[in-house]
Amino acid sequence: MPSAICALCGRQAESEVAPLTWATSVENGRKLHYCDVCARENVRGIEGKLDPVYW
Repeated sequence: MPSAICALCGRQAESEVAPLTWATSVENGRKLHYCDVCARENVRGIEGKLDPVYW
């Protein structure tokens, strides 16, 4: 099984599951992961449930 990959920057997690510091989102029925750096930079958009195009 492939490791978790950040949907924004492509960073790969060291294990198959996303680390606890990563954010997870379901968008258009797809489960997406965001690394800690991308999640921190876009926390307002994520919490506001804005589409990623507006981040």
